[in-house]
Amino acid sequence: MNDTVNGMASRSTSPKDMTLSLRAKAMRGEDRIASAVSAPGLAGNDDAAMLAKLGYKQELRRHFTMIEVFGIAFSIMGLLPSIASTLAYSIPAGPVGMVWGWFLASGFIFVVGLAMADLGSAMPTSGGLYWWTHFFSSPATRNPLSFLVGYSNTLGLVGGLCSINYGFSLMFLSVIVIARDGNWTPSNGVVYATFLACTLCHATVATVMSKAMGKLQTIFVIMNFVLIAATIIALPIGARDRRNSGHYIFAQTGNLTTWPTGWSFMLSWLSPIWTIGAFDSCVHISEESSNATKAVPFGILMSIGACWFFGFIIMVVLAATITPDLESLTGSKFGQPMAQIYYDALGKQGTMGLMALLFIVQYLMGISLLVAASRQTWAFSRDGALPFSTFFRPISKRFGYIPLRAIWGCAFAATILGLLTLIAPAAALALFSLAVAGNNLAWGIPIFARVVWGQRKFVPGPFYTGDRFSVPIAWTAIVFLIFGIVLSMFPVGGPDPTSQTMNYTVVINFAVWAGALMYYYVDARYWFKGPLITIADEEMTEEQQVVMREKALETGALGKDGSSPDGQA
Repeated sequence: MNDTVNGMASRSTSPKDMTLSLRAKAMRGEDRIASAVSAPGLAGNDDAAMLAKLGYKQELRRHFTMIEVFGIAFSIMGLLPSIASTLAYSIPAGPVGMVWGWFLASGFIFVVGLAMADLGSAMPTSGGLYWWTHFFSSPATRNPLSFLVGYSNTLGLVGGLCSINYGFSLMFLSVIVIARDGNWTPSNGVVYATFLACTLCHATVATVMSKAMGKLQTIFVIMNFVLIAATIIALPIGARDRRNSGHYIFAQTGNLTTWPTGWSFMLSWLSPIWTIGAFDSCVHISEESSNATKAVPFGILMSIGACWFFGFIIMVVLAATITPDLESLTGSKFGQPMAQIYYDALGKQGTMGLMALLFIVQYLMGISLLVAASRQTWAFSRDGALPFSTFFRPISKRFGYIPLRAIWGCAFAATILGLLTLIAPAAALALFSLAVAGNNLAWGIPIFARVVWGQRKFVPGPFYTGDRFSVPIAWTAIVFLIFGIVLSMFPVGGPDPTSQTMNYTVVINFAVWAGALMYYYVDARYWFKGPLITIADEEMTEEQQVVMREKALETGALGKDGSSPDGQA
């Protein structure tokens, strides 16, 4: 822990160069600092002291246990609803794409999780991705890269919320379509109205149920496993007279696209890439987690591992029970391949029951993601990087020490992005890829910055993959994340898309990335200096003041409008 104190102490000095005297003095004052930088009842001394080393005062209440940190990530992943929402990516590649595409892609995602767990254990903070980027990057790149990562992550999370709620809308409306025997088709306006109502309900629940949000994650996880168990039991029973052979499940390829069969298989990876894409929520909730240095890596790896294992089982069951006529699934009159799979095996009543449970779990996913997105938005506002940061910055004590304005700000942004659903299904599907590409960039840059510029500054936390494996794991993660970004920008149907089948991810993401960098170089470079220090001098020992002043010279102590770090003018 001594090395950790000093590793966080300066963004320009290696921990090896710090004096033993400063280390000892800083540690002796740690307990006093912890009590000074945290309001009574918000956090234990160890967690508050850890956050203080990163320059932040404890402002959120730490009420998430280790299991609940896992719960928020796993509930956002919403394994079965997410698989149902992304079957359009995996079914065209046939059973091999569904089963082995899931298994292989999930393995690489676990490697990414290991790389992020190393960082999350060492430096757990709500704005971790852009904070790590700034800490590890070279002096010339730290500010623009940190700014880019913050915006890409924030908008990627909002894009993820949009895609979840859009998926909920389609599932909810598919139940009505099934009830009417396929004799009704919802318009884009009806889809958006459902999306809007869902998003506003999420914001309301995230506000009024905030004090119980940690406990709710356990309920959400249980609901996920109830749905998984119901599906993997009911489908084989319902399809007992027409189950597919082992060869069909594990060796039958397919290609409903005009891409080569091999590339169609690679595109099937988008299903697990999108599904298992919320593990950074453990980082964003870290300032509300008890024992965050252990809870964050545990949540990341357990959520990915659970989805890897149970997702593979689900895909095997689906491949065993689907009709070999794959086009009838992708072109289902119900608008959802999963609804058609249920219908073929269980009939109308069974389908309505499981689809109802499916959209309920999908709804719960959105609540958890809105919570995580709001914490990243709040953290970025705390550092003065977002427009109207001083507005989004305050914490609501009345509702349980939560970033109330950030919650509603994310919900409002989602309703605006959700207008894409009114244009065409292809534009709406770009919301899926916005979450993939935006978050992949935000995950990859801090890992890259660590191994290229900041390896000597890295001081491991309680979880560490080891000196021998940590760097190779990081490089593997970087390569896979780059591949995921490229993959998410390909038209799914083939190389000659129309305006209706075009993948607009490249347009949306490059607009986000170019816009963020343009904003930085035109304006923000004059005032954005990286993460701010929110601990006042009088709240620290003399030795810690020296350390934090060195840090403040690099990060800056004021926002764009001259406000103080706590958002007060």
